[in-house]
Amino acid sequence: MTTENQTKLSDIKAVIAFLCEKFPNCFSQEGDAKPLKIGLFQELAENLADDERVSKTQLRQAMRRYTNSWRYLRSVKEGVQRVDLEGNPCGEIDAQHVEHAQQALKESQERAKERKAAQKPQGDKGTPAANKRSKLKGKPSGAPRNKPEGAKRPAKPRPELKSVEVGALSVDQKVKVQLGRAPANGVVVDINKDDVQVRLDSGMTIKVKASHIRI
Repeated sequence: MTTENQTKLSDIKAVIAFLCEKFPNCFSQEGDAKPLKIGLFQELAENLADDERVSKTQLRQAMRRYTNSWRYLRSVKEGVQRVDLEGNPCGEIDAQHVEHAQQALKESQERAKERKAAQKPQGDKGTPAANKRSKLKGKPSGAPRNKPEGAKRPAKPRPELKSVEVGALSVDQKVKVQLGRAPANGVVVDINKDDVQVRLDSGMTIKVKASHIRI
C-alpha cells in the first residue's frame, strides 16, 4: 500500500512539474507561458484539496516561483488573455499589470547580473602567492635560486689508482677491478700466473688479467 510519505512531493520544482502535467492548458515548463487568471490560487487549492501529493503551502510557493520566473513575466503583455485551470480565457491583462510585470522582470534581471558579477573570480593579482609566482616566472623549473648564471658545481676529485704487477698481489688483498669507466671494489681470492680471481663486493667472483687490477 502506498503511504503519504512515499507520494508526497518534496521539491517545488516537482510541484510545478506536477501542475504542468495535471493542468497542461494552464501551466507549462517550456515555450511561452500563459498569464494566469487573477485568484487562480484559490481555485487551484480547492481543486487539489484532497490530493495528498501537495499541500496548500507547497502550492503557494510553486505559484510564487512560477509567476516570478522571467518566462512568465515576459508573457504578461497588454491585450493578452489570462487563462483558468482549463485554459479558458478569463479577460485581458490591463496596462497596470503589464507595467508591474515589466518592472519586476527588470529588477530580477539586475539582481541576477549583480550576483553573477559578485561570483566572478577577481584573480589573484596582488596576493602574496601571485607576487611570488610573478617573481619566479621565467625561471627554469628546479633551477637553484640566487645562483650566478653559468656557475657550475666543482667536480669531485677522483682518487688516483695505480696499476700493479701480479707479483705484488696476494690472496685476501683488497683491490679495485677496472671493468668499465668506474672501478669495482673486491678482494683477491686466487692468483694463477697472470690470471687473478677477485670476489667483488656484489658477491660475484670474476677472473681478470693483472693489468685490470688497481690499488
